[in-house]
Amino acid sequence: MSPHRIQYRGRRGAAAIFILFLMVVLIGCVSLAIDLGYLNVARTETQRSADAAAMAAAWELIDEGVLSGDVSMATAMENGREQAAVYAAANRVCTRNPAIDTNSDNSPDGDVVFGTLNDFSDHSEVMTYDNPANYNVVRVRVRRTPDMNGEVPVFFAQIWGKEGYPIQAEATAGVLKNIGGLRAPESGENLDLLPFALDLDTWNALLAQETTDDWTWNANTKTITPGSDGVYECNLFPQGTGCPGNRGTVDVGNPNNSTADLKRQILEGVSSDDLDFHGGSLEFDENGQLFLNGDTGISAGMKEELASIMGKPKIIPIFNHVEGPGNNAQYTIIMFVGVRVLDVKLTGSMSSKRVIIQPANVVTKGVIPASSSEVKSNYVYSYPLLIR
Repeated sequence: MSPHRIQYRGRRGAAAIFILFLMVVLIGCVSLAIDLGYLNVARTETQRSADAAAMAAAWELIDEGVLSGDVSMATAMENGREQAAVYAAANRVCTRNPAIDTNSDNSPDGDVVFGTLNDFSDHSEVMTYDNPANYNVVRVRVRRTPDMNGEVPVFFAQIWGKEGYPIQAEATAGVLKNIGGLRAPESGENLDLLPFALDLDTWNALLAQETTDDWTWNANTKTITPGSDGVYECNLFPQGTGCPGNRGTVDVGNPNNSTADLKRQILEGVSSDDLDFHGGSLEFDENGQLFLNGDTGISAGMKEELASIMGKPKIIPIFNHVEGPGNNAQYTIIMFVGVRVLDVKLTGSMSSKRVIIQPANVVTKGVIPASSSEVKSNYVYSYPLLIR
């Protein structure tokens, strides 16, 4: 055999080996790409599961128990843990419905952890756990690890003895509980804000359960009946403001508000046009105050409108000072609170007139976070927000 033929066959053999090597490398790359793609899908699905679970748990932070003075958050957290588990499992991770450790003792390294964050925009802030009454966030972790739900399986990496990889994701959701102001929602909706202010002393007496508990609101049947329900009430009208001719009505919007404007706000809420008269928002200044002009009061002509909103959650401002008579009164507003109207009577003697209210949780858009830790609202919340 000639030397040239031997050399040719040698080249063919080398080329075949090189091609085989390239095929092995290519198959390896394709295999790696498939495994990595599958793991990326798993990471996305794990994050989706954590996001959904955190948002579901955050809804429970809007706790009905606080209305009757229970600030332990025990029931809210128990419900939140249950919801987190349900929503985590409802969002599959690689065909598996992930379970989570609901962490009933609220250990900081658990899968479901409730706590407090003062600034939702500060992602470096560390969650605190010292006061359940202030809990406003929940962190949820979803895991595919050897000890929880099993690792995410791989396919071609098994050639090298690797059967799966651990994956986990966290999400933190919360509700704003300390409201420093209200602005027109971007969606164009009106704010459920009533143009009636209540004095701080009366509100504090209600919170201390020093007022009356004569009415019951049934959330299931949406009905109001006489009798105690553990949530105390007070009279929004008449309140002794100390200003002749003024009974707690405030101008939200045009200072020349008519009775028709007040009726509209009772029924429909405060509009963006109303807020334009205040620069687009009702927001506390650096001293924690907001000033609103007064009106001459709740008249009998508003009875029908007030009666039509009975039971519906609304926001009212709380004032600590007022001066000036009638339409010249000026209220110093220091808080926003959530209430519902339970009874209305605006005829007869002054002593028999009443607009009975009790605390109610109000979830609203357009909230502005308070700029300090000073409490500027009660029972007014943002919708749950995914913050981390």
